[in-house]
Amino acid sequence: MSFTLLNGKGGILKNKIIGSLVAVLILVGLALGMVGCGNKTGAPLLPQERLRVATTTSLYDTGLWGYLEPMFEQQYNIELDVMYAGTGKALEYGRRGDVDVITVHSKASEEQFIAEGYGVARVPFAYNYFLIVGPEDDPAGIKDMSPEDAFQKLMGTGSGSFISRGDDSGTHDKEKAIWQAAGFSYEAVQQVGDWYIETGIGMGPTLLMTSEKRAYTLTDMGTFLAYTAKLDLVPIVERGSILLNVYSAIAVDSEKYPNTKIEMANNLITFLTSLEIQKLIGNYGTEEYGIQLFIPYVGTELE
Repeated sequence: MSFTLLNGKGGILKNKIIGSLVAVLILVGLALGMVGCGNKTGAPLLPQERLRVATTTSLYDTGLWGYLEPMFEQQYNIELDVMYAGTGKALEYGRRGDVDVITVHSKASEEQFIAEGYGVARVPFAYNYFLIVGPEDDPAGIKDMSPEDAFQKLMGTGSGSFISRGDDSGTHDKEKAIWQAAGFSYEAVQQVGDWYIETGIGMGPTLLMTSEKRAYTLTDMGTFLAYTAKLDLVPIVERGSILLNVYSAIAVDSEKYPNTKIEMANNLITFLTSLEIQKLIGNYGTEEYGIQLFIPYVGTELE
């Protein structure tokens, strides 16, 4: 097909204008074709549903979320938006209704979150233990003490710097619980001197700072193992019931925030506690580190 266009003087407009018109027609056709070919049925593509998850840094830094996320997305045809922060910040996201579900590790804070009407139920799905780590030569002489005795000695001698998360994370909450069990108020600990340092940052960066300063810190076992190749630190205190570290999932209450995706949040919790995923959680990292980063767990009998 050919087109002949005349200008105001009867002349023929040249190929430049014709080419422009043809290009416009082609672009329009392509755009219509993309709308009509959104999928195999010819229906237009719809935005994929998204689920917002706030998670503690240890579940993220260890790579566990990166491992599980694509499995859940494929199974439920959904996109996960995973935001990682300390437990305190993750709970704050939940209190604002900014997320649909949280996965954290501070039982007292979680129970308060539910009691205030923000969360539906606390569902444990894994655990490991906290460790006090430090330089191999252990300048404070606290190796193999109980966590409470170790903190008492650190407070009494100040012979080894202690690096605290200081960020209201689950790890920070556990640290405060150990100080209390050792007989000290946390406010008093914060005033003891230069040997006590609060970072206000995540577990991975805190471990790196602790290693650089040849200090001590409290860490979850999973993040320590994931970072161990970058650290000049070893486990100093590994035993004590107070070191138990349980991870739980909580759906944000849709009665409080009607726009949250409660059904899909419950699907994620069912996914995390299913036999198949529990087995994968238990095996995660064992080949690389020779030990479980996380122990699968559904129930409350440990606590």
